[in-house]
Amino acid sequence: MSTAPRVLMIEDEPEIRRFVRMALESEGLEVFEAATLQRGLIDAATRRPELVVLDLGLPDGDGLDFIREFRGWSQAPILVLSAREGEERKVQALDTGADDYLVKPFGVSELLARVRVQLRRFSRGGSTGNDADPVLRFGPIAVDRALRTVTRDGEELHLTPIEYRLLQELAAAPGRVLTHQHLLKAVWGPGHAEDVHYVRVHMANLRKKIETDPNRPQWLVTEAGVGYRLKV
Repeated sequence: MSTAPRVLMIEDEPEIRRFVRMALESEGLEVFEAATLQRGLIDAATRRPELVVLDLGLPDGDGLDFIREFRGWSQAPILVLSAREGEERKVQALDTGADDYLVKPFGVSELLARVRVQLRRFSRGGSTGNDADPVLRFGPIAVDRALRTVTRDGEELHLTPIEYRLLQELAAAPGRVLTHQHLLKAVWGPGHAEDVHYVRVHMANLRKKIETDPNRPQWLVTEAGVGYRLKV
């Protein structure tokens, strides 16, 4: 039996399926293909993939419906393939339970980089980030989720409660794109779901404390028009 990570690709365009399959197999991954929503749901249940690559526009249904059903029983990461003009759809997919997205057309290196991040994150504790080690490290930064402290090169950083909660939310799902709405609801509560400027202001302040160059962030990365990710 193969021990290679299993990837389920749900995509109705044969050329894209071939392109993605060749790229993933070159990385040593085991790839299964589905061209419809219903076939994808069947394969997801029987193949138990460790990653799903999903096109939202399927001939027999909406990819969002796949995400909702799949999330009912699996936390394996979902990488959405989206059209360039579909910003609202990207946000919907992420808020529904997808972990990341790629805008068509995309290159092999970008695809494989995103796939590696999601497989690495899933293998060390799933999408919640609640693995055995409570300390998340990236660069000189260490976030101790048990002690609720953040240090740079061993020296504690003094974050405001809002800044810490923002960082904590991102650290709980490293590599995953979190939408503005997700962060607003998690940090400020459901009554602030439209106050995107809150996130931007506090994220700017957080970057000044975390990043070496806040104007060119290396860790707290903006996904334009969508939200933020902690890049580790």
